Amino acid sequence: MRPHPDHLSAIVIHCAIRIHQHLGPGLLESSYRVLLEEMLLREGLRVARELPVDLTFDGIVVPHAYRVDLLVERQLVVEIKHAERPHPVHRQQLLTYLRLLNLQHGLLLNFGLGTMKEGIARVSNPRALGGSGKVVEQKV
Repeated sequence: MRPHPDHLSAIVIHCAIRIHQHLGPGLLESSYRVLLEEMLLREGLRVARELPVDLTFDGIVVPHAYRVDLLVERQLVVEIKHAERPHPVHRQQLLTYLRLLNLQHGLLLNFGLGTMKEGIARVSNPRALGGSGKVVEQKV
C-alpha cells in the first residue's frame, strides 16, 4: 500500500527539523541531502537521491537535463536549498521537476534559515492534479 503524500511529507519534515535542530544552517546542500536520505531510509522509505530527469519537448529529448535532490516513495519530490532568503526561482524549479515527472506533490526545504519551519514550503502540480493550472503553494 502506498503511503499518502501528506504522511510522507510529515516524515520528511520531521527528519529535516531534527537535522536542522542538531546541526544548524551551516552545512552544504549536499550534506543535508545525504543526511536526509539516510534518515528517510531508516524510516523504511524508498528514496532516490539525485535522480536524473530527462526533458522532452516537441519530440526532442534532453537526457539527464535535471537532477531531483530526493524522490521519496516515487511520489514526493524534495528539493533542498541553503539560502539566506527564499527565492521564487526555487519554487519554479520544484514545479518544473513535478511537471517533468508528472507528480503532484513536492517539498522545498531551505536549511539556510534560522529555523527549519521558516524554510519549508509545499508545492503542488495542478497539471497532475487536473486542477485549474494555478500553482498551489503552502507555507508549513
